[in-house]
Amino acid sequence: MSSLDQDQRLHPSCRDKTTVSSDSSDAHTPAKKPLQGLKLASHAVLEEAQQKGRLKCSKCGGSRMFFCYTCCSLVGVTPQEIPSIELPVKIDIIKHPNETDGKSTAIHAKILAPGDVTIYTYPCIPDYDKDRVVLVFPGPEAVSVPDMMQCLYDQTDSKSHYTSDMPCIKRLKREEVQGATHASDNSKSGIPDEAKGPESRVSPLQRVVFIDSTWNQTNKISTDERLQDLLRVELNARKTCFWRRQKGKPDTYLATIEAIYYFLKDFHEHCLAEEYNGEYDNLLFFYSYLHSVVNKAKISAGKC
Repeated sequence: MSSLDQDQRLHPSCRDKTTVSSDSSDAHTPAKKPLQGLKLASHAVLEEAQQKGRLKCSKCGGSRMFFCYTCCSLVGVTPQEIPSIELPVKIDIIKHPNETDGKSTAIHAKILAPGDVTIYTYPCIPDYDKDRVVLVFPGPEAVSVPDMMQCLYDQTDSKSHYTSDMPCIKRLKREEVQGATHASDNSKSGIPDEAKGPESRVSPLQRVVFIDSTWNQTNKISTDERLQDLLRVELNARKTCFWRRQKGKPDTYLATIEAIYYFLKDFHEHCLAEEYNGEYDNLLFFYSYLHSVVNKAKISAGKC
């Protein structure tokens, strides 16, 4: 298990963007170094590229370091030199048109998991199937990641078997969470899908939507009618370590790449019912390196 979860819950660091997590009861516990214990690819290639300095993007001509946030392409490094990650679900990022490309961490996800991540600029939003897509965004109707799968199953079952206004179950039972471990036994015994635990059934979730903008800009996107029917999911409390502070906002407002990482980690543990062994840590490959660079610069400048 990666120690990032533990470290971030204890680290009152920088603030950022759209995705806010619930319950900040541990906000005043002692600080620890963030981004420790991750299973990351070597940063040697980034160190070498940094020594060479900024280079021109071959597509747009912009001066860039590591990647071009305009063209979503690498600069000064090759695809073979950085990690490539396969995600268990597709990720869509809806970016606010006024969000500064160079300040957004959404590009990290696109560069590192190009086959599974798509970035749209609002007002461009695809037509989503509400039974197979969720929106990670806080609110009174939002459910936790463990509850998410049961809610999707309820929606699918009510559509295929009966019409019901029954609300989503708020908390999965422990025996249901452990159901996936008995999936093979169930298949041999002829138990129908409806009688199996949620994790042992075929997952209805195909795509997860995130909003990329400052908190003050999110309302226009989050209230768009094309997203209103999507199940909303809220992350448990984690603290950001983003170095660009969003003035006046709590440190539980996560950078986009942090929100994606934490969602996938929770999905892996609670929905796939598998022990997490760093499968998605490399989503923080650029983020963790840039974090260390910024911290070193602050220390040199006497700001830390």
